[in-house]
Amino acid sequence: MTPTPPLPVDLSGIRLDPAQGLSRQLYEALRERILDGRLASRTRLPASRDLAALLGLSRNTVTRAFDQLYAEGYVEGRVGDGTYVAELSTSPPTPQPVPLGPKPGPALERLDRHHLPLPPEGAPRAFRIGVPAFDLFPFETWARLSARFWRKPSLARLGYGDPAGDRGLRELVAAYLRSSRGLSCDAEQVVITCGAQQAISLCAQLLVQPGDRVAVENPGYRAAGHAFAVAGARVSGVPVDNEGLDCAALSRLEDCRLAYLTPSHQYPTGVTLSLARRLELLEWAERQDGWIIEDDYDGEYRYSGVPLAPLASLDRQGRVLYVGTFCKIAFPALRLGYLVLPAGLAEAFARRRALDIRHSEVGTQAVMAEFIAAGHFQRHVRRMRQAARARRDALLAHWPETIPGCAPMPAVEAGLHLCISVDGLAREQALVSAARAAGVEMNGLSGYWLEDSAEPVDNRAGLVLGFAAVPEAEIAEAVRVLRRAWRL
Repeated sequence: MTPTPPLPVDLSGIRLDPAQGLSRQLYEALRERILDGRLASRTRLPASRDLAALLGLSRNTVTRAFDQLYAEGYVEGRVGDGTYVAELSTSPPTPQPVPLGPKPGPALERLDRHHLPLPPEGAPRAFRIGVPAFDLFPFETWARLSARFWRKPSLARLGYGDPAGDRGLRELVAAYLRSSRGLSCDAEQVVITCGAQQAISLCAQLLVQPGDRVAVENPGYRAAGHAFAVAGARVSGVPVDNEGLDCAALSRLEDCRLAYLTPSHQYPTGVTLSLARRLELLEWAERQDGWIIEDDYDGEYRYSGVPLAPLASLDRQGRVLYVGTFCKIAFPALRLGYLVLPAGLAEAFARRRALDIRHSEVGTQAVMAEFIAAGHFQRHVRRMRQAARARRDALLAHWPETIPGCAPMPAVEAGLHLCISVDGLAREQALVSAARAAGVEMNGLSGYWLEDSAEPVDNRAGLVLGFAAVPEAEIAEAVRVLRRAWRL
């Protein structure tokens, strides 16, 4: 058999994937060589038949690649003399300055100062914050319900939906809150959201005007403070003690008509707002003609006694907006939460949400509704509460009795995290750095304070540990790693 004659140009290195479009790959390979100068102007390309034989392609594949190069001006044909690379300038283009555009306005400048860091990557590790035991989620049940819905969905549910959320899900959320949290509400007051953060953002958009003062817990959930600040609010921190938000300090704030707090399990200190403080807060809202945003963070996780009644269940004046989420029971990626609103606000919040995303994705809502209606959700809540208690107990059992510069482990009666006081910022940073270097996730309490806090820096120090993310054996191993890293 006569060997294929050598080509007039060097086309070595062209490798084509049979699973992809061959003519497109060949076109891109030849174009790249023309642009970077490996195929110079006026270079004669091999005949389509020769190139096809060399690369093991059909002649039609090569012809289609050549046709595309012809169409875009990379090659040209000479009658009776083959195909040549066109006259192109191979010198690199002169860099053009990137246009700056208009000067950023106040909204973009605020966002530059108030935004969220990227979340930690990878599967949960000890002691990640804000993560439940989603390794225990009944994914097989969820998958079966999802497949059932999508196998033959109602055509009426595939168009644009109600921005307040799926009616069936809203009714079930209202029923669940009435039975489990003592919250008197109906479906008309519920707006489904993409997690608690969107609920907080909606409150910031509709209840705050630029220049308004908003009170937040300090230390507290910084993402909430960012949402209010981006809306133009003057965010003021209110101290937290062992009874929760200091209502006396809140009353001393001038021109404040909106307060955000996490009364069930304060983030990040872990304290629970006392009943006396709850009643004081409601009196403050009535006196100021203001609003309270109650983020029921970790509200389902109570390990002794019964949970205190939410502020919203004590509200008789329609001043409390209740924020809830499924993400701390299921998993954060679900992005499914809800707002329970005073009746007069529900329609406005749904209208505002429609301008952002029109409505939530129908499948997740429908599956969650069936998940609740069939009793799976309530069983899962009990299982998650038991798992969180067991993981808390594992941490308490293995944690060192004494750590230089650290307070003893506190009692943990609720929630998915705990906070340990530390004697000074330098000691906090040393402990956190050593833990992270050893592969153990840990947050310092100092990162949860507002930047303009009056509290002395050394009084802001502490360790914040989530204990629900991983099983008991991994918790025990992480504590052993910490003992070595901290040389205990």
